[in-house]
Amino acid sequence: MKKLFFLLLLLPMLVVSQENESYLLNLSEITVKNGHNAQFLEGVKAWKECYLENNGEDKWNMWKRIQGEGTVYTLTSMMANWAEMDEDGDDASKECRMTVVNLIMPHVESIHYNIGWSMPDYSRSTPLEDMGLVWVYNVKVNNSTAFKEVVSEISKAVKAAEGDNRGTWYSVVGGGPEVSDYFIAVPFKNFAGLDVDTDSVWTVYEKANGKKKTDALRDKFRACIDSDWAYIYTLNKKLSN
Repeated sequence: MKKLFFLLLLLPMLVVSQENESYLLNLSEITVKNGHNAQFLEGVKAWKECYLENNGEDKWNMWKRIQGEGTVYTLTSMMANWAEMDEDGDDASKECRMTVVNLIMPHVESIHYNIGWSMPDYSRSTPLEDMGLVWVYNVKVNNSTAFKEVVSEISKAVKAAEGDNRGTWYSVVGGGPEVSDYFIAVPFKNFAGLDVDTDSVWTVYEKANGKKKTDALRDKFRACIDSDWAYIYTLNKKLSN
């Protein structure tokens, strides 16, 4: 599917890794034209059918953003390393190119492409089965060293208390001034999972380290954050692979 991402970007105008191994996450954020959502989804469906009929082997996830302006989808896929960027598109992608041209692009308003490096030292080591949505928290920072020190302390406390971390952290590679520097994707099976009364990570840390250390760590965190924001994304399993 990453071949589709690159094709989308070149035309005129995607989560499980091996434990403790970092990987690259491709993210293509697609804003659909107003009133074109049904046609866009039919186009993606046709592309997936064409790709699978031609024995395509790439894997991807398709997510719909719940909050915010407009109708926005994010396609994600993984690469083990940068060398995969040198590969030509597979035969299935080439065979289905005109499906993108004719059935997807006429309904797309804009595409925003980014890449993130996973941060396994701070992230959950096992995938959540039957994942249906993710809560994604983004930050722009003014001090990466201090930020990672805070995340390291919090992740150690959560893992010690709960057996694993709650989500996967990513470091964003490049991008424009509006792009986050880091984000964490916390998976849930469904919306009901958001209703579960769970201690905040700060509460978990305070229980293990006391209020004084928690207040100091929280102040350190706030000092290195320039801005933050969060969205919920639901997984479209029918259009994922």
